[in-house]
Amino acid sequence: MKQIVIIGGGIIGLSSAYYLQKAGHLVTVVDKGDFSDNCSYGNAGYVCPSHFVPLATPGIVWKGLKWMLNNRSPFYVQPTLNRTLLNWGLRFARSANARHVNDSAVPLRDIALLSQAEYEYWSTIPNFDFAYEHKGLLEIFQTTAAAEHAHHIVETAQSLGLDAVLLESTALQQMEPQTRINALGAILFKCDAHLYPNKLMHGLITLLKQKGVKLVNDSCVTGFESNGAVIKKVLTVNGSIDADAVVIATGSWSREIAAKVNTKIPLMPGRGYSVTLEDAPYRLHHPAILTEARVAVTPMDGNKIRFGGTMEVVSTTTPPRYQRVQGILHSVKKFFPEFDIPMPSADRIWYGYRPCSADGLPYIGRIKSYHNVVIATGHSMLGLSLGAGTGKLVSEIINEEKSSINLKPFAVERFG
Repeated sequence: MKQIVIIGGGIIGLSSAYYLQKAGHLVTVVDKGDFSDNCSYGNAGYVCPSHFVPLATPGIVWKGLKWMLNNRSPFYVQPTLNRTLLNWGLRFARSANARHVNDSAVPLRDIALLSQAEYEYWSTIPNFDFAYEHKGLLEIFQTTAAAEHAHHIVETAQSLGLDAVLLESTALQQMEPQTRINALGAILFKCDAHLYPNKLMHGLITLLKQKGVKLVNDSCVTGFESNGAVIKKVLTVNGSIDADAVVIATGSWSREIAAKVNTKIPLMPGRGYSVTLEDAPYRLHHPAILTEARVAVTPMDGNKIRFGGTMEVVSTTTPPRYQRVQGILHSVKKFFPEFDIPMPSADRIWYGYRPCSADGLPYIGRIKSYHNVVIATGHSMLGLSLGAGTGKLVSEIINEEKSSINLKPFAVERFG
């Protein structure tokens, strides 16, 4: 039995706590906030093996440059001479090539399938309902270019053993007869599922408390106390915590925390926005991605529908740009003409920061400087999807067990 300190109360940190407690360890989770409003709450809720293409893809850098002057665009990088951003950007640009996309497919598939299997197990735990549904995911497209790309994606998905089919417009409309869809067709990823993130997080926190996991809120980590190559204490604004092992799972703030244990990871926050309607007149049976707009639309928990999107690579202190939300809703209208959603007030808009690695793959593993420190971050837009699986992997690493999947592609210090 070890005393494990997990830094970060998002889905990665809490999932790690679940599996480490299950393995018999004493677990403390420390968070700089109150566990109630991190990036794990406002996302699209996808559990998606279909997302085997990393964020760093050929052409994404050029698109980002073209979109930079459009305040409603789906992807934006804030111009700055900040050294951290420049370092991340150069590595990201070098990773955005066809070889990297091909090399990433199997690792992303494997961790996603592992995570999905764990979520399906979680859905059988008594009194732990998070509105999990395995209904598939539609990736809807409007242009011939996107249609051609969809053919390639379906072929690749099928070669990876994932259940995906191409739908023409008539078949797509039959799947959503309650509303008109303006599209040429869609990919139906039958392999995908979705859930309600708010219920998942609240339920997981309740479950961990019941199992004796200690949750320490409003407690920023200021440093570490070590003995040689071993961390012995985690230092916070509220005092120190003894540790036999430490997990750094602080999302978009992981780069700063990792630096305190002499570890450099190229990582930038990628801000996204979402709007959730309850008891709205708009209905969908399946979650959907609007391909050209890079917008996600998810029916959740019976009476809710969430619209989300954009990727703003900015600092965590940059004021929100609510025009992005107008862009999301405008795109929804293009695909679903009957969805007439007014721009909500600022207090009805959620935004949060996804931790973006420099190649679109998460960082999961031990570090070189200290033998008892594990980092788990950099999941970009896949944090919730890969959350349960990442937690299981973290537990396997700390327990020195054989990992469920190959962890080499996710090595924390792969950039040197």
